[in-house]
Amino acid sequence: MPTILITGGAGFIGSHLCKKLLESGDKVICLDNFFTGSKKNIKHLLADNNFLLIEHDIIEPYFTQEKIDQIYNLACPASPIHYQFNSIRTVKANTVGVINMLGLAKLHGARILQASTSEIYGDPTEHPQKESYWGNVNSIGPRACYDEGKRVAETLFFDYHRKHGLEIRVARIFNTYGENMAENDGRVVSNFITQALLNKDITIYGDGAQTRSFCHVSDLADGLIKLMGRQGFTGPVNLGNPVELTMKQIAEKIIALTGSKSKIVYQPLPKDDPRKRRPDITLAKEKLNWQPKVKLDDGLKKTIGYFREIIK
Repeated sequence: MPTILITGGAGFIGSHLCKKLLESGDKVICLDNFFTGSKKNIKHLLADNNFLLIEHDIIEPYFTQEKIDQIYNLACPASPIHYQFNSIRTVKANTVGVINMLGLAKLHGARILQASTSEIYGDPTEHPQKESYWGNVNSIGPRACYDEGKRVAETLFFDYHRKHGLEIRVARIFNTYGENMAENDGRVVSNFITQALLNKDITIYGDGAQTRSFCHVSDLADGLIKLMGRQGFTGPVNLGNPVELTMKQIAEKIIALTGSKSKIVYQPLPKDDPRKRRPDITLAKEKLNWQPKVKLDDGLKKTIGYFREIIK
């Protein structure tokens, strides 16, 4: 039975990953400082003897005598409202925290996966985005703590791989949605669904023509597990859904699926907000035999059902 450490394991994506790995018969150690993660996301796992929850911030070193076989490093706030709340700690999570986890992996001889992001592409001049694209990022803007933090995290991973022969995996995660999203995280899907269910105006930043591609969290978790298990492939690899929609289209779809009376209103676009975002997943198909299976309408219905429960 492999022992798998998941940092940020009580978060949106991490909680789904914990559940899937436990169902596969693995032992899971969940590390979380609960800044954006929540105990309610993993409370149904606490009775499992193969699950251990530890409150810990990866900015501080973590040591255990138990042999660790794999590490999924998901610890970092992922929405602008949260990663800009304390931008310096966001940078620390992606530098000091990443070094701590790489050091732990080196000590245990563990394979380690970094949850990177499509944000490393910035406001892209290439569309769709391939892994070979170096990106267009403002290194001193308000989003830089996250964008550049994730970029340097990738650098650290590959330097440890070259210098110490560490087994690494790097996943560039595109917009993900689904159950266990926080209603106040400021992301598109959670914002729109919450506003629609409350019959409030749905706020679109910009003119609504900017695009995103949305992958259901169950598909994303499957992709991460496939990447971790793939021999001889470090990545980076894009994980996301290549179906592209405008902000206006996704808002209209959520209004229709919720039966909401909400109206769409427009606000100024935040600084450095990407105009287009769509992954090229050719590499994921070739190397991982992975592509999303959950259709957007089906995933949104599940997500809407989840939000109906938590905001009632």
